[in-house]
Amino acid sequence: MTQIRPRIGVFGGAFDPPHNAHVALAQAALAQLDLAQLRIFPTGQAWHKTRGLSSAEHRLAMAELAFERLPDVVVDAREIRRSGPTYTLDTLLELKTECPDMQPVLLIGTDQAAALRSWHGFEEILSIAIISIAHRADPIRSAARFDPQTLAPLPRGARFEQLDLVPMDISATDIRARVARGADISGLVPPAVARYIARHHLYAPA
Repeated sequence: MTQIRPRIGVFGGAFDPPHNAHVALAQAALAQLDLAQLRIFPTGQAWHKTRGLSSAEHRLAMAELAFERLPDVVVDAREIRRSGPTYTLDTLLELKTECPDMQPVLLIGTDQAAALRSWHGFEEILSIAIISIAHRADPIRSAARFDPQTLAPLPRGARFEQLDLVPMDISATDIRARVARGADISGLVPPAVARYIARHHLYAPA
């Protein structure tokens, strides 16, 4: 009989800043994906980002504040501490070594899923992790849900799951723009994150 391995969620992002949609995704993953633990990985030097990110220190601190109340969630700073570009494959390989008895479940959005073939080590990622694609539970847009078969040909054994989310029209880009013009961001980020942004004058005009 095949033994079922405990599952560890892998959720990476710039978190610049972390917002309520990020928290909702983490909550949905914990509720739907039978995870023993969810790891949050603030990005270090993001190979795919054209803009500069806020300092790693601030993004890490905000992530810790955003997710601190969720059970079985750990904010993992390894990508921030790693030198050079941040690649998901490197993180998965490290987890595979550190937690050999656990099954990684990589949480990504539909935009990331569509670009998955461009990721460094795409085929090896699919050999290590189950890919959980977050879909907004919106019946009006259900026809637009991402189909992993569009990535074909897929490596043998590639595994995909669906993660249903309540639609939330929130983006970090909009939050930064709101802060820059002095607009209110309550309701968009956790209160502790809003206080941190105000205290450290993040995203304010230079």
